[in-house]
Amino acid sequence: MALWFPEDHDYDEDVRQTGFRRYKQLMSVRFGQWWKVNLLTLLGFLPLAGGIFYAVAVSSILVLYPCAIVGGMIAGPFLAGLYDAVLRGMRDEPRPWWDCWKLAWKQNWKGAMLLGAVMGLLLGSCTFMGMLFWWAQTPPSLGTVALYLFALLLILVANTLLWPQLVLFRQTPGIRLRNAVLFLIKYFWRVMGVGLLQLAYTAVLVLFAPWSLFLLPITGLWYIIFLSQFLLYEQMNGAFHIEAARPEG
Repeated sequence: MALWFPEDHDYDEDVRQTGFRRYKQLMSVRFGQWWKVNLLTLLGFLPLAGGIFYAVAVSSILVLYPCAIVGGMIAGPFLAGLYDAVLRGMRDEPRPWWDCWKLAWKQNWKGAMLLGAVMGLLLGSCTFMGMLFWWAQTPPSLGTVALYLFALLLILVANTLLWPQLVLFRQTPGIRLRNAVLFLIKYFWRVMGVGLLQLAYTAVLVLFAPWSLFLLPITGLWYIIFLSQFLLYEQMNGAFHIEAARPEG
C-alpha cells in the first residue's frame, strides 16, 4: 500500500487497525480475494445485462420484465456472495475465500433469488426509462430528471442496507425492510451520502461507456460495495451487531 500512501511507521498489518489505517489494512489483505469474487459476480450479472440490453434494443417493455426478473434471480446469489465476502473480510474471516463463497451460496441462494428478482426489475425499469429520455424528441424537464435520479438513489440505498442483512441474518423480508427503514431514519445523512457516492460511481460507468466498462474487471462491483460498507460499518455494527453475526459453517 506504500505505492499509494506515505509510509506509516506506526502501522502494523498484523494488528487490527482503526480509521483510515483499517481501510489500508483491508485493501492490502483482502484485495485479491474480493477481486476474484467480483469476477464471479460479473459472470452472474451477464444474463441480467444481456436481457436488459435486448429489451432496450427491441424497445419492448414486455420483453424487459421477464428478462429483468429472471436475470435478477440469477444475479442475486452471486451478489449475495460478494456482500458475504466483503463482510467476512471486514470481520477478519480466516477461512479460504472459495470455501466462504460456496457457503454463502448454500445459505443465501433462496433469499437472494427473491431480492435479486426485485433488484433486476427495478434496474431494468430504470434503464428503460433512461433510454426513453434519450429517445424522446424533447429533453425531459429538470424536475423529471431530478425525480429519476432520486429514485435511483433510493434503489442504491435499499441495496446497501438490505443485502448485508440478507447474508448476516435469517429474517423475513418484512423485518429486513423495517430494519433498513429505521436505520435510514437514524443515520439519514450518512446513508444518503453513501448513496450519492454510489450514484456518482454509477454515473461514471454510464456516461463514459464503453471505455468505463474496462474498469469492471478491476474495480467492478467489489470496490464500491466495500467502500460503502466501510463507511457505514461502525453504525451498522452498533445497530445489527455485525461482529457477533457470524454465519454458521
